[in-house]
Amino acid sequence: MSVVLPPDIHPLPDSVTDYFVYPFTLEPHVITLESSRRSTVAAHAARREAYLRQREEGKERRKRDALRRIAPGFEPQGSVLVPTRTTSGPNPLPNTDQDQPGHRHTRSVMEDLVDQLAALDSGPKG
Repeated sequence: MSVVLPPDIHPLPDSVTDYFVYPFTLEPHVITLESSRRSTVAAHAARREAYLRQREEGKERRKRDALRRIAPGFEPQGSVLVPTRTTSGPNPLPNTDQDQPGHRHTRSVMEDLVDQLAALDSGPKG
């Protein structure tokens, strides 16, 4: 019995080294593409880092601005804010406890309101 090979199968040659030839003419093209790809990836990474850093700085700036609207002069890394009394209006009420040494009594808003209402009641009737 004989074996008949179909016409589309072709047998391997005695030496297959001819099939393992690398065309070194493609080497510069591959190296150029790889270097441009690496530079593009590096540029995208740098742009992304800059965007993220800018976004974080914007968040911090908005947070500081919101805190400064509540407490002017506030700095998160600064020292503790100390409240200072400012006079409101052109004619502040005189303090009647100035002649007493030692602890000074500060007037509250409610005491001021009571004194002003008392002054209205004791005013001229007519």
